[in-house]
Amino acid sequence: MTENQFGVLLTDLWRDLREPAILWQVGTLALCLALAWWGARLLQWRAPDQSTETFKRSAAVLRRLLFPILGVLLLAVGRAVLGGWHSTNLLSVAISLLGALAAIRFATYLLRIAYGQLERFERWIAGFIWLVLALHLTGMLPSIVAWMVSVEFSAGKYRFSLWAVLSALVWVVLALLVAHWTGAALEARLMRAESLHSSLRAVFARAIKALLTVIAVLVVLPVLGVDLTVLSVFGGALGVGLGLGLQKIASNYLSGFIILLDRSIRLGDLITVDGQHGEVMRITTRYVVVRSLAGIESIIPNDTLVTTTVLNHSYSDRKVRLAVKVQVGYNSDVPAALALLVEIARRHERVLRQPEPTAHVSLLADNGVELELGIWIEDPERGSLNVRSDISVEILREFGLRGIEIPFPQREVRVLQGNSPVAQGYSAKG
Repeated sequence: MTENQFGVLLTDLWRDLREPAILWQVGTLALCLALAWWGARLLQWRAPDQSTETFKRSAAVLRRLLFPILGVLLLAVGRAVLGGWHSTNLLSVAISLLGALAAIRFATYLLRIAYGQLERFERWIAGFIWLVLALHLTGMLPSIVAWMVSVEFSAGKYRFSLWAVLSALVWVVLALLVAHWTGAALEARLMRAESLHSSLRAVFARAIKALLTVIAVLVVLPVLGVDLTVLSVFGGALGVGLGLGLQKIASNYLSGFIILLDRSIRLGDLITVDGQHGEVMRITTRYVVVRSLAGIESIIPNDTLVTTTVLNHSYSDRKVRLAVKVQVGYNSDVPAALALLVEIARRHERVLRQPEPTAHVSLLADNGVELELGIWIEDPERGSLNVRSDISVEILREFGLRGIEIPFPQREVRVLQGNSPVAQGYSAKG
């Protein structure tokens, strides 16, 4: 339907509104919309989790189009039935608007698939576009725009209209959204580039996002009639702010780029910093997320990682050495115990064969001979206590079967009688 045809239809509708028979059209419209809403709720269906991505997207499109399509079909039937007795201009207008709603919802969902991160705003964007289109088709939009142009207010020596402010906000939001979605799409492609290091991919992704945001602002401001020289004032204010209280934030952002560029800390590294020990899960331009082996995530500012000592357990090699200590009695066969420790370590699936496990006498202690079993693992993110626990349990079992004694502390207590020379000496001194 062309715009001229829609205008003729609105003229006929205005004529129908003056007739009592319009109640038939209003009742039919309300009934069809209620049935369409009920049918859409009844037919809501989601694809199973094991379905293909194409099938899930088809189901999502169907959910979004059910209400307007059912409304168009029911209104078409109602118009055909009612057309024999009354005019149906109201139903024809409603059919056109519902058809436009279906097309807008479909197009918005395609944008969501193309750009991503649009789920929270999809309904709002579709509703806003449909409202503007409906006002335009009904001829109400020019009147509303004229009223907003007439509403003016002053800010210093400048005068602004409500329409100018809203237009500026819309253009700025659109430019930033386009920059954000484009940056997200480029970031997704960069993250899949295996030829680049993960740190370089993160640096390029964040630099591209920042660059696109700056370009969007520089493009939109002249369109809105804003002189770019005002940015120099903003830059001066930003410099003063950094000097007065934002230097810590700026330091964190600069430190983030340093970390990403020098690759001192990478995703998946096992680090210890500021009392926190765990795996690096995420690196941003402001902070690093470290997930401990207990599942607790710590957010550490980048400035802390640059200015303090960081223990990177997997900087050049992911292999980590673990030590398991045990004591045997002085009357035990120490060489046999050492060989048994090595054999027990080799049985564990996470213990590496190269470097191979080793066992040594580390100390001739008060209660027995202290032995140390050294083992290497290459997956410290899976935990080290569980490996030591498994090997310790196996040591207890094997030593018990072979009669190897694990001594416990023994102390000799001497009780001095009152008539002994030593006791008497103490009594005389007292």
